Amino acid sequence: VQLQASGGGLVQAGGSLRLSCATSGSIFSLSIMGWYRQAPGKQREWVAHITSGGSADYVDSVKGRFTISRDNAKNTVFLQMNSLKPEDTAVYYCNLRRANFVSWGQGTLVTVSS
Repeated sequence: VQLQASGGGLVQAGGSLRLSCATSGSIFSLSIMGWYRQAPGKQREWVAHITSGGSADYVDSVKGRFTISRDNAKNTVFLQMNSLKPEDTAVYYCNLRRANFVSWGQGTLVTVSS
């Protein structure tokens, strides 16, 4: 299974971006899809995930600002990021989990200027 993340870029504080992660393979609809991020000099942290049934959860720092969604017909997961803050600056990675199988995308850089 391959994951291809896209949609990152440079945005001013208060702005919005929408990340996408397209996947190959046939297990997408059965998988938990997640977004993680890694800021410079920091460890990678979980941001959000969405189950195969559509239940979503978020790290407290993005609740109310970010929305994760999925399109099972297109094998794609999205992360809508609104009201972006400079502290959201990071490389964002998508992640697929199905039982003991885990796969990561290559990351997309989000830079939020103040």
